Amino acid sequence: MLQALADGRLGWYRLFGPASLKGWPGDASEPIPALAELVANLLAFLHDRLRVHLRERGIRHDVIDACLTPDADDLTLLVARIEALQAFLSTPDGANLVAGYKRAANILAAEEKKDGVEYSLDPDPKFAESDAERALFAALDAAEATLGEALDAEDFAAAMAALSRLRPAVDGFFDAVLVNAENPVLRRNRLYLLTRVRAVMGRAADFSKLEG
Repeated sequence: MLQALADGRLGWYRLFGPASLKGWPGDASEPIPALAELVANLLAFLHDRLRVHLRERGIRHDVIDACLTPDADDLTLLVARIEALQAFLSTPDGANLVAGYKRAANILAAEEKKDGVEYSLDPDPKFAESDAERALFAALDAAEATLGEALDAEDFAAAMAALSRLRPAVDGFFDAVLVNAENPVLRRNRLYLLTRVRAVMGRAADFSKLEG
């Protein structure tokens, strides 16, 4: 509702009538800068109050940060996502998968800094040499499909369950595969694969903001 008002004069027109547009140039579809700023400020205020409320309920501050975006204007859905993430992190699968995420992100950050490039392309399964690599490709394909369906249905518990099924494949990859292989093609593809791990998990929440 709040974001809809900020999207253009049309929403304002429908709420308050044609007189409310008197003196404004352009057509009714153009954005209203002043209204957009008002909505942003109101959202920021609501987010601050929500943070206080959730912290009082025992929700971790980093879990809130991992789910909260500046444009999140459906607070009911936001709370549902936050609660689902906190519940997921209390399980062994959740804690270990976050550790795997951070390991992937740290390797990527170090190698991108060293090489002066971003490893942001899609990995190619034809370069997977081991069962552990192939298992991670398959797990990511399955998780991405299930996660997308769960998020579309606004079922955040199911979204976290989809992520939990990634854990064995992520753990197995790090146990069995040398990311920085001597073969540059294999090394590059494995770094792309870590990028995909980060991207798939990032659809559910910003795991980079989680502590520990």
